[in-house]
Amino acid sequence: MPLVDGSTELFGIIGNPVRHSLSPVMHNAAFTLMGMNRLYVPMEAADIGQAMSGLRALGFKGVSITVPHKEAVIPFLDEIDPVAEKIGAVNTLLLRKEGQRTVVRGFNTDWIGANAALAAAKINLQKSRILVAGAGGAAKAVGFGLVQAGAEVVITNRTTESGKELATWLGCEFVSSEDIAWVSADVFINTTSVGMKPDLNGIVVPSSILPQFSAVMDIVYAPLETRLLREAKAAGCRTIDGLAMLLYQGAEQFRIWTGLTAPELIMRTALEEELRRRAIK
Repeated sequence: MPLVDGSTELFGIIGNPVRHSLSPVMHNAAFTLMGMNRLYVPMEAADIGQAMSGLRALGFKGVSITVPHKEAVIPFLDEIDPVAEKIGAVNTLLLRKEGQRTVVRGFNTDWIGANAALAAAKINLQKSRILVAGAGGAAKAVGFGLVQAGAEVVITNRTTESGKELATWLGCEFVSSEDIAWVSADVFINTTSVGMKPDLNGIVVPSSILPQFSAVMDIVYAPLETRLLREAKAAGCRTIDGLAMLLYQGAEQFRIWTGLTAPELIMRTALEEELRRRAIK
């Protein structure tokens, strides 16, 4: 943890709840390694409007936004990155002083994190057909990134209406959860919370269909190896855990806030160590 004094620059994450977040250990490890007098703190807030007023008043420099505020924060921004505006969700804020005024600009790095996690696993998105489970904010960001990279995307979701709505927005195919056994795809991505603690037995698709994919990715990182990934590995699939997307979206946040390349190795190490520490408690 960095030394805190009168010149420490403040960063953090706002959500509700947020105490489970791994982002503080990731970003504080990066700041410390780079010799930056910066501190990243978790902040639980039910009212995003009041929270934004507090950020401006306290002089925060950068903030991560997580559920349930990724869409609700948009009316409180002064500027929004065109990609974040198109996605309709923001997970990163950059605050800068312009005279007496604090200008807040919103970004979305989730889609970058997902694409980078897949690229690190040697998946050629331009040549891949990818089945994405979910229709929430994470699915929207992930799906957008995949389409932008040239992948052929198929959306599946337990609620047909919201699934079809997302598929229409992305300009891709929708398949109901009852019909996914007949879907031919190279990669499967879970963007839902199924399998997250405490629902450790949850799995978003039947295990029987996993052998049809060459790779399976789960954005859930608690636990690190979800039931989905465990059974995908047993089925012979390459697996990509939730820390990968968290790491790479965080690395892009670090670049936005500092203009520097993020120290990804130390950030990943900090994430893994914190997960081990929590497992022991």
